[in-house]
Formats: sequence, structure tokens, C-alpha cells
Amino acid sequence: MDDSVDRYIHYLMVEKGLAAKTIESYSRDITRFLTFSTEKGAAALSDIDTPMILKYLIALRDAGLSSRSRARHLVSLRGFFRFAFQEKQIPHDPTRTVDLPKSTFKLPDILSIQEVKQVLEAPDMESPRGCRDAAMLELLYAAGLRVSELVSLKTGDVNMEMGLVRVLGKGARERLVPIGRYAQEKVEAYRTRARPLLAKGLRSPFLFLGPGGKPLTRQGFWKILKRYAAKAGIAKPIKPHTFRHSFATHLLEGGADLRAVQTMLGHADISTTQIYTHVTRDRLREIHRQYHPRG
Repeated sequence: MDDSVDRYIHYLMVEKGLAAKTIESYSRDITRFLTFSTEKGAAALSDIDTPMILKYLIALRDAGLSSRSRARHLVSLRGFFRFAFQEKQIPHDPTRTVDLPKSTFKLPDILSIQEVKQVLEAPDMESPRGCRDAAMLELLYAAGLRVSELVSLKTGDVNMEMGLVRVLGKGARERLVPIGRYAQEKVEAYRTRARPLLAKGLRSPFLFLGPGGKPLTRQGFWKILKRYAAKAGIAKPIKPHTFRHSFATHLLEGGADLRAVQTMLGHADISTTQIYTHVTRDRLREIHRQYHPRG
């Protein structure tokens, strides 16, 4: 069994290019299950059947794990056993007919288009920091970036002529994401007017600078976002990922193709992107109830 796990981990690292933390999570889940199955009498991978998978999920539930945590374990096992089956290490995939626990995913919090507009217009463009903050917020929404991707951008990563931003995402996967004229204008204003003042004579490869010309941190940006959300009068909880969720949802509601949104978000698996289709379906139901004469 250990050899099968090692081969799978190598596959995730080399061929899938997943991030180290993701691989560590998968490895931990799989190891925990294999310990359970060994205690239940499985001497080899081929001894594990569907009832064993179900018993494990029940054991996780009895241990107090939420449906979301149990679903994560099942996703880890699905990937492992699918790989083992494809590699002909086992005669069948015992997870194939096992459904994810109900209420698996918490639908992401999103902002309306008007709420996003209010936050984007909150910074004062006349001050260097306000100019920087406006550029960061606009770029965050324009490209659906993770906050770690935003603060890691280098000065050459935004191509004004082509209207693209180059992003280094999870697992060191690079992607190019289009940005609109609003983001381009704000970034250009920041680069020419505000960044030289914030740099204080220091040379830095990073695009967005904090105190003393040092790179802005994730925590620093979170505080900035909270301040502008309050200034814009947004009462609901808001964090950097809220903009990423809103980016994806607004694109899909506007008719964007799911595969295109997957590419722009940098998701390795389209199943991760599909959560946003649940959001849009809920919105459609809400609109139907509100406006249809027999809703």
C-alpha cells in the first residue's frame, strides 16, 4: 500500500503540479484511511471495497467531522483509487459509486455588481496610497486574483499593450488573464504617479509597495480592503476572496463559458469552478420568484 501511495504522490507532484500543501493534505487523508482499512483487516489495496469506504465515512462522522470535511476525505480517496485503477493496481475503483455527503460545500459569499463598484470607487486617487489601493482593488476584481497572487505581482507582470496580467498561481502554474480598461487605467496611474513616491528611492521588483518601499503583505491588503468596504457602506462580511468569488459569478451570470472561467481562475480541476454554477442557479431561482407572475 505504501508503494501505491508513493506513486500517487509522485504523480501529483510531477504530472499534476499541485501545491505542496495540497499534496500534504491528500497524503494525510489517504494515510488515515489506509490505517483504518488495515485495522479492519485489509492486507492489500485490492482488499478494499465500497462498504469499507462507507464504513470509513461513517467513522469520520461519528468522530465529529463535518460533511464538508468528510467530503474532502472522499475527494482525496477518489483521486487515489482512480489513479490506482488506471494503473491496474486494483481490479475496480471502490469509490466510484460513493456520493459526496450532502451539504458538502458552503456557497461562497459574493458582492453584487453595484457593491463591487462602491468599493472600487472608495479610494482617494489623489493620494499615493489611495492610488495604489485603487489599482489593487481594480486588478483583484478584473482578474479574479487570489490575494497571494496580487501581492506577489512584479512590475512587468501587467502588459498594458495586450491588456493581460501574468499570474503565478498554486503549484507554480502560470496563467495569463485579460484585464479591462478600468484596471489598466488604474494600474498605469499608480505606476507613473504613486509608485515612485512609495518606493522612496528603493529598487523593488514588486508592483505594489507598502511602508518603506517594501512589498505589501497579504495581511496589509486585508486591512486595506476592510477599510474601503466600511467606507463604501458594505455591511456583509468581505475578504479578498469575496472579490474572486464575485468575479467568477458575475462572468457566469453574464454568459461566460465555464471552461473559460476555470482557465482565468487557474483551477486545475473544473469541479472546483462548478461551485459557481450553484450560485448562479440560486440567483436565477430568486429572480424567478421575484419577477415571475406565478413565482
